[in-house]
Amino acid sequence: MKIAGTQYSRSEVLRRVGHISQIGGTRHYRLVEGSANGLQAVDFDTGAGLRFTLVPDRGMDISAASYNGLNLAFRTPNWETAPAFAEPEGFGWLRTFFGGLLTTCGLTYFSHPCTDEGVELGLHGRCNLIPAQRVCDTSDWQGDEYVMSVTGIVEECVIFGHRMRLTRTVSALVGARSLRVHDVVTNFGYQPAPFTILYHINAGFPLLSARSQLLLSRASTEPLDAEAVRAGLDNVLRFSDPVPGCAEQVFLHRMIGDARGWASAALVNPDLGPDGLGLYVRFPVAVLPVMAEWKMMGEGDYVLGMEPCNVDLMPRAELRKKGLLPMLAPGAQAELTVEIGILEGPQDIHAFTLALPHAYGGHRPSGGRSSC
Repeated sequence: MKIAGTQYSRSEVLRRVGHISQIGGTRHYRLVEGSANGLQAVDFDTGAGLRFTLVPDRGMDISAASYNGLNLAFRTPNWETAPAFAEPEGFGWLRTFFGGLLTTCGLTYFSHPCTDEGVELGLHGRCNLIPAQRVCDTSDWQGDEYVMSVTGIVEECVIFGHRMRLTRTVSALVGARSLRVHDVVTNFGYQPAPFTILYHINAGFPLLSARSQLLLSRASTEPLDAEAVRAGLDNVLRFSDPVPGCAEQVFLHRMIGDARGWASAALVNPDLGPDGLGLYVRFPVAVLPVMAEWKMMGEGDYVLGMEPCNVDLMPRAELRKKGLLPMLAPGAQAELTVEIGILEGPQDIHAFTLALPHAYGGHRPSGGRSSC
């Protein structure tokens, strides 16, 4: 375990502390204010600057996140909201979307509302609106590392219909600057079920600024909406200060993996920290082949979404019509892992860039340029 730049063994750490919380660990509590009243929350503190809040009652997703006291994630005006306020119909999902470091979209549909085989589907699915059950903190020593780990089960099911189970483990090492989300999705029903999942990772100010740059291992990029078409591909990796009246833009990146088969993306800001700071995401391209980029430069809604997903970002009816809808057979499972972490300083950022297969860095904006 590395603490303050020095490597220690388990025994060396235990001789120096009365409780692991002295250097890091998890802390469980409940929120009590407003629409968040009653929500279960778990704070993770790696002791190396990275802190984040897991919200089991919101699909085992992650709301607040910071590094050395500096915010990483975009937070919507909704803040954390209890699932009792959920409005899954139409665009009602936006009334409870907290943004945060991770919001999971799925499990059986995402993207815009549609009607699929006579069923009305709202925006981005129900997963983030379902409280987890059997939540268990198994944090403990593994050799000389202390592994913080919380597992919970989210079930999206309906009588006479689909029965999907998400078993999620969120983990991080004390002394590290990254976390892992490990998911196993199981069809525990008796009929084939649609399976779509999108990891909505939301970077915000001050990490996001007119000086920020998006790095990613992409093979190609295409605009997904009229605003993205109008902005053009030259602006995909560029950002601006908040722009009055700006509309959101969505691009789809088809990703390529490294020698291990992992795709990567990072938002880097050269003006933060001593010599630059970045938030990265890594994921296996075999199961998450595309990454949606949600770019919103609006006032008060200033966010970059890096969103790995297992299929193109389309309403379920459209995916079905095009023969692209992923299905899980009864009893079948899908296993997915997403790693989120910190790049600190030019050495980290340079190493990350060099490791990108056919790296695309774009051009660092000179500041103030808007694609709205």
